[in-house]
Amino acid sequence: MYVIVEMQGQQFKVEQGRRLFVHHIADVEAGATVEFDKVLLVDVDGAVKVGAPHIEGAKVVCEVISPLVKGDKVLVFKKKRRKGYRRLKGHRQQFTEVTVKEVVA
Repeated sequence: MYVIVEMQGQQFKVEQGRRLFVHHIADVEAGATVEFDKVLLVDVDGAVKVGAPHIEGAKVVCEVISPLVKGDKVLVFKKKRRKGYRRLKGHRQQFTEVTVKEVVA
């Protein structure tokens, strides 16, 4: 059984017991429970149910493992030739690590 769920503006294929890195969720602590109710698709042994846009009554219950995890550094380099213009900026995206405890479909 798996579901497609929207978490923090992104869509994930979720199964019970799976670990995910979602965009940073503000004001949560490690061990807290978070529920996501924007379930878009449910597949139970080949029987697919698609929501329009969401499935009523379906939700995913997750437990927060780490409230703040930083992703890999991405470097953005800009240059204009023959003008002496060079800029280097770095960015590290913040994530929250969660594990799926229960899928209610």
